[in-house]
Amino acid sequence: MHLLIPYAFSSSEGCAAALPTLKLPQLEKLLARLTPEPLDALDNASLSPPHERALARALGLPLADGLIPWAALQALQTGLPGGAWAFITPCHWHVGSKHAAMGGMRLPAFSESDSRTLLAAMLPYFTEDGIDLHYWQPHCWLARSDLFDGLATAALERVVGRDVQTWLPSGPKASTVQRLQAEMQMLLYHHPLNDERAAQGLVPVNSFWLSATGVLHEAPATQAETQLVITTLRDAALNEDWAGWAQAWTALDSTECAALRSALARGEPVQITLCGERNAQGFRGTPQSAFKRLLGLFESRRAATVLETL
Repeated sequence: MHLLIPYAFSSSEGCAAALPTLKLPQLEKLLARLTPEPLDALDNASLSPPHERALARALGLPLADGLIPWAALQALQTGLPGGAWAFITPCHWHVGSKHAAMGGMRLPAFSESDSRTLLAAMLPYFTEDGIDLHYWQPHCWLARSDLFDGLATAALERVVGRDVQTWLPSGPKASTVQRLQAEMQMLLYHHPLNDERAAQGLVPVNSFWLSATGVLHEAPATQAETQLVITTLRDAALNEDWAGWAQAWTALDSTECAALRSALARGEPVQITLCGERNAQGFRGTPQSAFKRLLGLFESRRAATVLETL
């Protein structure tokens, strides 16, 4: 079993303040019996966050920054053809006098009907630029075009609450995306759906975000190892809710970390990957002798020390 934990730590001052109060006994005892792998060191400016790289590596996907082909993988799994794909996320930008900041990961009260309505309105503009749009989920569509071959893009999680200008794609192909974003801002400003959202006190849908670009012609071979990606820390971290983040970590420690420790005690090979905003650290374990298992009962590795490296 492979337990992958995004947002295990953050460079935020609030996270650093919450860390000393965090009690993670199951994780500490588990780490004492596992062997650390080389640190996957990035930085806060990387387009692909560490947890995406860790999962892509486990699945055998390409690892180029901003070009992990998540959308192409989803297209193949949905029965669509291989090639260059991207995720299109309808979103809200908080527009200020000097910059525009990305809203949350998901639009509030945005139904499938709302999503399909906007997709139908935006479709002709994308089609004119040779981009095929396909509905997938209310908060995420699939788009296919040669434009997305080699066009590195930032994961939406990188941009939440931040100036979008810093994270927009660059290069010759990016001009098409930026023009489309400008056109969609004008189109959506006058769209009746946004009038309805305003009447309900909801933020308007005023732009879209392009991410997960890349090429994949066939899905990678299925991994025998079970991948369990934990998402319970993400929302609290992105919202700077560090009390909620600490509570989520405590719950995770007593459930999934305890289960992984039990699996190791049964002699099963296990792996845990802890991911922050900059780095990812993997730990592996294999069946041990009875003597080493006994030693593990009395050993621990301070969780705070490990998490601070992320």
